[in-house]
Amino acid sequence: MLPWTRAPRTPRTRRTLAALLLAVAAVATPTAAAAAATPTAATATSRGWNDYSCKPSAAHPRPVVLVHGTFGNSIDNWLVLAPYLVNRGYCVYSLDYGQLPGVPVFNGLGPIDESAGQLATFVNKVLASTGASETDIVGHSQGGMMPNYYLKFLGGAAKVNAMIGLAPDNHGTTLLGLTKLLPYFPGAEDLLNANTPGLADQVAGSPFVTKLNAGGDTVPGVRYTVIATKYDEVVTPYRTQFLDGPNVHNVLLQDLCPVDLSEHVAIGTVDRIAYHEVANALDPAHATPTTCASVIG
Repeated sequence: MLPWTRAPRTPRTRRTLAALLLAVAAVATPTAAAAAATPTAATATSRGWNDYSCKPSAAHPRPVVLVHGTFGNSIDNWLVLAPYLVNRGYCVYSLDYGQLPGVPVFNGLGPIDESAGQLATFVNKVLASTGASETDIVGHSQGGMMPNYYLKFLGGAAKVNAMIGLAPDNHGTTLLGLTKLLPYFPGAEDLLNANTPGLADQVAGSPFVTKLNAGGDTVPGVRYTVIATKYDEVVTPYRTQFLDGPNVHNVLLQDLCPVDLSEHVAIGTVDRIAYHEVANALDPAHATPTTCASVIG
């Protein structure tokens, strides 16, 4: 499935900044309806992932851990990719991280270094359950960047074989330059830092991003794949998603399928061309060419 159409790219500086601030306000005052809609682990298990009885096969010896993006959760972000990988014989797991007190459903909002600690705990749980010595990680947006902190600072490199990012903000984002406008709106930056530190950490040049990228993008022993779209309107400029270092494969979706119009959300949630490239990265020995036809199957 491909989103062959996307929203018009009209001038939207004030509208997008307002939406950003409204989102911050929304997570500070969650509703009862949102709490009632919170997905459960049983939902994921019924679809074949987060099944702790799963044992990796000889063909796919490493479990796959899926890491959602900002405002995402362990279910909604992976309703297409998780079954896609399960159907190909992988043991697949997803976690919730970066929760804020009293905020249901919307995760990935807490301090990112703390979220990386949650990922470390979850990976240990998955490895203990499956008996595997390493895992592969696939993350979307913040979920494609945050694991790099785990790899560099929390000992994750010894437990991860491959790190695959779908539209990851590896070097932060300018949100089309909108974050540079924050100083002109009194109180906006304080609101971001006070209510949603996970957003503030992702701004290009933030203390978190500076620490994350100090000393190079990668660590030895891990294979990296970055899958980006030139239509990304959230992690901008899109080429800042790419990593530099050994064992890095940077992919632009439109180089594989020029007519793919996926933007930031679609590349992580529904784009089967991107998913085919994920499958190739998980099993490079049996990789097949990724083209527009990869949307089938």
